[in-house]
Order: sequence, then C-alpha cells, then structure tokens
Amino acid sequence: MPTLCASAPVALTAQVIGGSLLMQLLVGGAISWQLARRPWRGNLWLDVLVTLPLVFPPIVLGYALLLLLGRQGWLAQWLPAGLQPEVVFTPAGLVLAAFVAGLPLMVKPAQNAWAATPARLREAAAMLGLSPWQTFWRVELPLAKRGLAAGLILAGGRGLGEVGLSLMLGGNIVGRTETLSLAIFNQVLDGQLDCANQLSLLLCLLVLPAFLLLRRLGAL
Repeated sequence: MPTLCASAPVALTAQVIGGSLLMQLLVGGAISWQLARRPWRGNLWLDVLVTLPLVFPPIVLGYALLLLLGRQGWLAQWLPAGLQPEVVFTPAGLVLAAFVAGLPLMVKPAQNAWAATPARLREAAAMLGLSPWQTFWRVELPLAKRGLAAGLILAGGRGLGEVGLSLMLGGNIVGRTETLSLAIFNQVLDGQLDCANQLSLLLCLLVLPAFLLLRRLGAL
C-alpha cells in the first residue's frame, strides 16, 4: 500500500481543526447567541468584527493579527512579560488562524438558528418554572442544534483550506507549522506535483463528507 508523501501536515491539521472547532463552539456559539438574543449597543461593532474575515483579504488580516500578537506587537507592549501570548509561528497561531477564518461561517448560521426559536416557547418554559439556564439547555439548544452543526461544518471546512492567515501567524515552518493546505502550496513551489496531487486528493476526500452533512442538515 502506498504511503502518504507528507504525513506530518495531516496530523498537525487534525490537531488544528480540532482546536479551532472547540473555539468555534464555545466562542462562536456565545457570540451568535449574544447577537441573536441580547440587545446591546455594541452588537453592531461585534457583528462587523465577526464578518470582517469574509470581506477582508486574509493576508492583510493576518498581518494585522501579527502586529497585534507578535513579540514586538501592540498587545506585547501593553501586557507584562509573563502574560504576553506566544502564538506567532506556533501551532497555537494556526489554531487562531483557522478560528478567525471560520468565525463568520460559524456565527451566521448559529445566529439565525437562535433567532428562529419562538419567543412563546421560552415564555412557556418560564411559566412551567424552568430557569433561564434550564430553558437554554432544554428548549433553545435542541432547536438550534442544526444551525450550530452547520456552522461548525462550514467553519471547519474554511479552516481546513486556510492559507493566508496561516502563513502570517504560523510562518509555514516545515515540520512544525505546515498544515495540509500549506504543504500543498510548498509541494507545488518545489515542483513535487505528485505529492501535491496526493495531498489535494486527500483534502477533497476530507471535505466531501462535510458537503454531504450540510446537504443532510438542509444548509445547502
């Protein structure tokens, strides 16, 4: 049986996507609920920040994050040495890149799912004596789970193919911060087209189940 020409990027990509999806579920889910449920004057700016990766060039957005999070970045100048984040040119930077790239694709479907929950159901739950937290777990979350699942799939697919943000935050260091998409990029630059074809086929095979799941969820 033929072996994969570059297995290290595959393992790293699995770790990156797993970490980014956890962040999407916790942070993206909370943001989508905030935008759908809690009126706040800052919601407009929060929505703008979430939507930014959809309309902003990834390489420019990555450069902005590099200026913010780098060792000589803006955040490093404000925080004590022990609290400065170590994310640039590390796998954590790749996780952050995948999270930022996929965030709008997570938030928008989830936001629509939260907003579609009828208010009368929450009112009925309150009349039955359920606390807001119980109402969330027993009423809102089950009704919104399809939107959340669709958002996670879309965000995971977007993170899987991310290049621009990953280049800026991860540095594309072979053997350390080289994801599957970056490995394809590197193999093409090196003229290793057989390996690039193999990795591209693997990437397509990974994305196909996501497409089928989205069709099943009715998100396409």
